[in-house]
Amino acid sequence: MKKLLSLAMALALVMSLAACGNDSSSSAQTGSNASQSTSGDGQDSSGAVTIRIGGIGPLTGSTATYGLATDYGAQIAVDEINALDGDIKLEYRFEDDTGVNETAVSAYNTLKDWEVDVIYGCTTTGPCVAVAAETFSDRYFQLTPSASSPDVTDGKDNVFQMCFTDPNQGMTAANYVKDNNLATKVGVIYNNGDSYSTGIAQGFIEQAKAVGLEVVAEETFPADTNTDFNVQLNACKDGGAELVFMPIYYGPASLVLAQADQMGYKPIFFGGDGMDGILTSIEGFDTSLAEGLMLMTPFNATATDERTVSFVEEYQAAHGELPNQFAADGYDCMYAIYEALQQIDGLADMTPAELCDALIAVFTSSDFSVDGLTGLGMTWQSNGEVSKDPMVVVIENGAYVSQ
Repeated sequence: MKKLLSLAMALALVMSLAACGNDSSSSAQTGSNASQSTSGDGQDSSGAVTIRIGGIGPLTGSTATYGLATDYGAQIAVDEINALDGDIKLEYRFEDDTGVNETAVSAYNTLKDWEVDVIYGCTTTGPCVAVAAETFSDRYFQLTPSASSPDVTDGKDNVFQMCFTDPNQGMTAANYVKDNNLATKVGVIYNNGDSYSTGIAQGFIEQAKAVGLEVVAEETFPADTNTDFNVQLNACKDGGAELVFMPIYYGPASLVLAQADQMGYKPIFFGGDGMDGILTSIEGFDTSLAEGLMLMTPFNATATDERTVSFVEEYQAAHGELPNQFAADGYDCMYAIYEALQQIDGLADMTPAELCDALIAVFTSSDFSVDGLTGLGMTWQSNGEVSKDPMVVVIENGAYVSQ
């Protein structure tokens, strides 16, 4: 079986000759729903089979940073795969769901009208749960880069995840704190109006207590628009928390860090993958406040391996910034789908439902694995959950340092 590593190495020369990353207009087209290949389903004049992949995520709205990253990362992979000039081509189109469930379902129906073959997305959990109910009924294979709740895949054999599940991420974080003796007393601050944040927090709290950590504060806030965290921080401080676990997005996290600094409270702050981007995505944020912040992420843009360096260079050339984990997950999704497609015979004549069953069989096969930017030897369980090793980084001198 071909691995992503070999594919990426083979692409080094191809993409350098093809003007690596081209320019920003290539990926920007996906935001306006432009397709990137020249043929539709079936075989083209060269005999290649074209598979239509339709993406869904927020390109506008409060969570647009994540949707844009998943779109951009996926587009880079699609361009690389099509540059191979192999017997499988990918036609890619991405629809904006604005982070709203109903809009996501409408986006899905638009992709059905486009005669999509495979669904990529959604980026965030709520919309993904809504769309997954539709794809399960209609029998479309679905792979999400970043919707991490177990509700996304629960009871749906056709839906798979590239990211860690929420409870698993929380449990892993608690074990890491214990195994590395980071603290004996911990506090937790999370958004109880968000399933992602709540799922990770509950997994962390349960596992922290199981391994003998003292949870001295379990503090919540109602929405990511919350701006005052003094009550939550004081509860952690008064309880003697040496470490504060915050499974929240980088927007509210930046406010927590600033307010903790103002009150002179300096515990270890530890976040999840949703905090990825805190150094680059918040205008006016003093990044020195993030020094020492720890977070779990499957991707480090400053890594020096050939695949990561190549991806980062392409992404920066196209978009002028470092890619985050969401972009890397999107990139890996396209390669996972592509590698699975290579193992299926008769693609040109398959209906989406038949393709769905074939992809399920490949993804759950014991001999199928993918080497990606976010993990080596990634495999999938029958419940759609990915198996890969987590990575913890700490911010030092304004950069991620792997632990």
